[in-house]
Order: sequence, then structure tokens, then C-alpha cells
Amino acid sequence: MTIKEAQELIEAWVGKHPSRYRSELTNMAVLTEEVGELARVIARRHGDPSQNQEALKADMANELGDVLWVLLHLASQSGIDLTEALIENLEKKNMLDTAARMEAEHPKGKQKK
Repeated sequence: MTIKEAQELIEAWVGKHPSRYRSELTNMAVLTEEVGELARVIARRHGDPSQNQEALKADMANELGDVLWVLLHLASQSGIDLTEALIENLEKKNMLDTAARMEAEHPKGKQKK
């Protein structure tokens, strides 16, 4: 499934269940809540070694799915194509990484002798 297909699938579902998913502000709060739940699972998974790691891995997959669901919906609500946003973000990161490597190889202020 592509990101675009996932966005379309979520929007079709929301179209059938509109009462639960309302404003972008509400969905931002829901996204924050879901990220908090993911953080709790990660803290448990990488913290106390007595935890059942397989159960925590399943919990983490579930919470990542919740985060992705709300993120896809929020993007669609905002008229954002996440495929395009991701491509642009990767291009930006590549440019920043290239600039950082160039700076590391040729620091400003150091004169060649």
C-alpha cells in the first residue's frame, strides 16, 4: 500500500464514521495522545527487563499504527499529500547532510597554507 492509498483508505473510513474525527485541532490533540501512548510502550520495552518483550512489541506495533492513522488523517484534512511531503523532506535532509559534510571537510575560518 502506498502512502497515498493509505490516506485515501483513511478518508473513506472517516467518511463512513464522521462523528469521531472532527477538527484539525482535535486531531492534533489525538495525535499527541497517541504519541504519548507510544512513548509509554517504548519506555516499558526498553526499560524494565522483566517486561514481556513480545507483548510489548505487539503493543508498540499497535500504537505506531494509531499514530500513523491519525497522522494520515490530519494530513488529508489539511490538504497535504504525504508522499510529496516525504519526498521534499528527504531532499531537504540530503541537502542539509551534504552541507554538513562539506562544512566538516572544509570548516569556515581555517585558511589553507
